[in-house]
Amino acid sequence: MAQRTVQDEERAPAAAVVRPSAHPYRRLAACLAGGVLLYFAFPPAGLWFLAPPGVALLTLAVRGTGARRAAWLGYAGGAAFLVPALAWVRPIGDDAWLILVAVESLFFAAMSAGVAVVARLRAWPLWTAALWVAQEWIRGLFPVGGFPWVRVAFSQGHTAFTPYAAIGGAPLVTFAVVLCGTLLALAAVRPPHLRRTRGTALVLAGALAVPLLGYAVPLPGDGGKTIRVGVIQGDVPGEGMGFLGDEPAVVLRNHAGKTHELAEAVRAGKVARPDIVVWPENSTDIDPYRSALARGIIDDAVRDIGVPVLVGAVARSADGQHRYTRGVVWDPVTGPGAYYDKRKLVPFGEFVPFKDFLAKFIKRVNLVGLQSLAGTREGDLRMGPVTVGAVECYEVAFDDIVRGTVRAGGSPIVVQTNNATYARTGLPPQQLAMSQLRAVEHDRAVVIAATTGISAYVDPGGTVRWRTAEKVADMAVVTVPVRTGQTLATRAGALPEWALLLAGLGAVAAALTLRRAAPRQDTTEAEDG
Repeated sequence: MAQRTVQDEERAPAAAVVRPSAHPYRRLAACLAGGVLLYFAFPPAGLWFLAPPGVALLTLAVRGTGARRAAWLGYAGGAAFLVPALAWVRPIGDDAWLILVAVESLFFAAMSAGVAVVARLRAWPLWTAALWVAQEWIRGLFPVGGFPWVRVAFSQGHTAFTPYAAIGGAPLVTFAVVLCGTLLALAAVRPPHLRRTRGTALVLAGALAVPLLGYAVPLPGDGGKTIRVGVIQGDVPGEGMGFLGDEPAVVLRNHAGKTHELAEAVRAGKVARPDIVVWPENSTDIDPYRSALARGIIDDAVRDIGVPVLVGAVARSADGQHRYTRGVVWDPVTGPGAYYDKRKLVPFGEFVPFKDFLAKFIKRVNLVGLQSLAGTREGDLRMGPVTVGAVECYEVAFDDIVRGTVRAGGSPIVVQTNNATYARTGLPPQQLAMSQLRAVEHDRAVVIAATTGISAYVDPGGTVRWRTAEKVADMAVVTVPVRTGQTLATRAGALPEWALLLAGLGAVAAALTLRRAAPRQDTTEAEDG
């Protein structure tokens, strides 16, 4: 294998210097370590500062090797990250958990192959960061509607990187975190005779500057009116797949009961009277449009508190063959009125793709029950003195859903969620971090109502001002600002993401073109094995 001299390295004008490949086991170890570090950056551990070094190790592991080998290494690194990060899926079944990890790791494999290709270009840290944005974009679309969970941005709920969300949303936060990591990688791979030079110091300074510049991002100030929001967390009798227990209407009675308690506390002067009240997603386990019992329980509770209540309901379609996951504005005088139907449905939770075929082999898919239908309109719902922005559970991971609701006039954002199957796993804290990022992205207060926790209030700066424990019944009245301005991220929409996406894919195309044009005797890339 031909080797470059120091003079050759110094003369290389168009591509980053690539040294001969490290031992394959060292590369694999770096990938696995990088995946584990990235996992610890996410809640529940929440060691957000481990995300850049995790990315750096994943990058170093594939830089300098061929695309095929990089794909295998990337798959291993992705699995090392996703196996613990998605362990909250285990209540559904270990098979579902491992299949999900196996599928999602494919995106890391494809991205890593691209990283190996763009590593030949100048400014490869930038192109690598852009490829991470591309990977998260496509993962949010495919398969079966996408699964944008554990994006790098979602490890940064309230950190030095979070302010970037106000400029370019979650994609720009991912880009900033990954760029910090790739600059660390650049400092590590500089040739030995250059490691102690001013150039290395500048690279490290650049890596440090990325999060520090986040503090310089101007965020909207205080202002506007406030409202008082009552939050009800009623809890459920069981856990896992059997969280409903055996008693009919128990979840509904739990939430109605806590609402009666809140009304009594208001009358006793223990808490301020709320302007509106929010119940969680699926807070009634019986369709209130079809059941006189359910309707009566809800009516009694709403009349007792005397203000509009956003009730999370599972409602049958007109033909009775499908269902909707619905947030219904329940007025104390007129009853059920405006509603929002969940638009991003959970695959294998609210609907089963190819159900007739899969049911022949996997009987568990029948536990889903009726197939859900997706809603078609934004979540702006008028409730008393405000128009809230309704978001249902899983939807908080999707940029366009939250952005569309805010653009339609929703303020505050209200996230109704049902995490009962996943109580005391990593899912509730991961979802809370997403809500923190959304608050900064759109300069909106976010109120979360969860059946089993974590219910919370996040201010527009991303700080959690109030939260519940898990698996307890709880209630509170929180005073939140109502802001109507739009951040640059809200106005720009998907444009920053598309710019970064095209930059990453364009870099791959440019690197492949340069490779085909290079003389055949160029042996600067060495393939492991």
